Amino acid sequence: MFSSKKHNVELDDEQKAIESLKTGSAEAFHVLYNKYQQKVYRFCLRMMVDPVQAKDAFQETFIKVYENRKNIKGTNFTAWLFTISRHVCLNMIRSQKNHETFDEIYHGNMKSPDSDVGLKEVLEQAVQSLPVNLKEALILREYEDCSYQEIADILGIDLSLAKVRVHRARLILRKILQPLVKEINES
Repeated sequence: MFSSKKHNVELDDEQKAIESLKTGSAEAFHVLYNKYQQKVYRFCLRMMVDPVQAKDAFQETFIKVYENRKNIKGTNFTAWLFTISRHVCLNMIRSQKNHETFDEIYHGNMKSPDSDVGLKEVLEQAVQSLPVNLKEALILREYEDCSYQEIADILGIDLSLAKVRVHRARLILRKILQPLVKEINES
């Protein structure tokens, strides 16, 4: 019962901060920034891979949040924030001229998973190889713990399509990682 009251107070404080942000309150921006900075940076890092590019996308996200504060739509600030972050990351990805093929990623650069670190790197490479629309849905679901409805809101798609994208991403990852799983099981 205590945690429920605390949760409601936090939601009320967040809603007040959102309303204050709309009028240009720097303090409200600071409150929301502190609450969401880690989640947004993690999302940017998983989308961009390179920490320098992720930091640029992260900073650009919060600049756009402040610039567009009067246009906060709906009741789900988190979805609005991640939508901005998503658009920033997609624009940065589109502007890159680096187009590696699937074969180059998996047959030229794949490291052997001798340790948990190697396994993590292989998994991250596999996630990065996914088409952007599947990758972003998977990242939001598995790494940011968003509900399917939140994913649909962030990506601007139907709920059923959000579920399909996460499912397809998981199927592709399973197929990519199948030889690795077989190798680990044989060890």
